[in-house]
Amino acid sequence: MGLIHVDLFATLDLVGQAPGDPEEDPEGFPFGGWQAPLFDETVGRNVGAGMEGMDALLLGRRTYDIFAAFWPNQVDGVDGGIATLFNGIPKYVASRGNPDLDWAGSTRLGPDLVDAVRELRDKHEHVHVIGSLNLVQTLLRERLFDRLDLWLFPIVLGVGKKVFDGGAVPANLELLEPPVTSSKGAVLLRYGLGAGVPEAGDMRREDRGVEPS
Repeated sequence: MGLIHVDLFATLDLVGQAPGDPEEDPEGFPFGGWQAPLFDETVGRNVGAGMEGMDALLLGRRTYDIFAAFWPNQVDGVDGGIATLFNGIPKYVASRGNPDLDWAGSTRLGPDLVDAVRELRDKHEHVHVIGSLNLVQTLLRERLFDRLDLWLFPIVLGVGKKVFDGGAVPANLELLEPPVTSSKGAVLLRYGLGAGVPEAGDMRREDRGVEPS
């Protein structure tokens, strides 16, 4: 069985909307492209490393449209390596409508999204979900992901679509490796989905070194 990776960029207040471009998702959101001033070589290198082994993309409709308009035209230059990867692997689109799928290798998923994603997990080794916040809410709610790569950037926006925005259910996550930090204060937290649900405890217990009040 393969792995479903969720790759997200977010602010400290967990806004994940339109990190890369002012036109990416502008409706009611004045901060499109907020990630650009905080992107550095460390972020770029680790984003690239995180894509190693990727053999499929799973995208929401809006993110698919953005990617399909951009990546087929980036065969040269700094983005050439990512473009070669994205253009060459299967792309799966979660959409209730009938989007134009002109990007080579693109397929619209069936109406039962949960079953369709489970089938992708059986078909591929490393399926990556990038952005696609509405889709991510479904994956969180169904616990239908295996890895969460969450980049946190040192800004607070106060408005915008959030990473955990109505889809989260109680879950344990395991830190898979030490956090990575960039020169501009971004932090990469790489988690795996753990078993069970969070437990409660009592921090006043004596064995925790806290005296009862």
